[in-house]
Amino acid sequence: MTRFKLLTALAAAALAPIWASAQTAALAGDPQKGSQKVQMCQGCHGILGWRTAYPEVYHVPKIAGQHPAYIVAALKEYRAGQRKHPSMDAITASLSDQDMADLAAYYSQAPLQTAVK
Repeated sequence: MTRFKLLTALAAAALAPIWASAQTAALAGDPQKGSQKVQMCQGCHGILGWRTAYPEVYHVPKIAGQHPAYIVAALKEYRAGQRKHPSMDAITASLSDQDMADLAAYYSQAPLQTAVK
């Protein structure tokens, strides 16, 4: 093992607990506060099987029951422009990191629903 690889591995091992703690703190959301912020989400994500027609036919993903880290990551990717959808771009531009964590906490505790045919 080269000295660089050894130093990199040691640094990663030393910083892992700090990074994990920061990630956990960043994702700490309040589901009660999240329940008060869902109005902008419900119009699409609250309707089972909903599809939008703008800018193209788009099947809206279910977010109830998703892992909170996934929801936060997706919201941040929309806000950063790494994911694209006009509605989500506009909505996430107005969300703080705490708003995202609260919404993720709320939706992660919501029961997953499936459409019945």
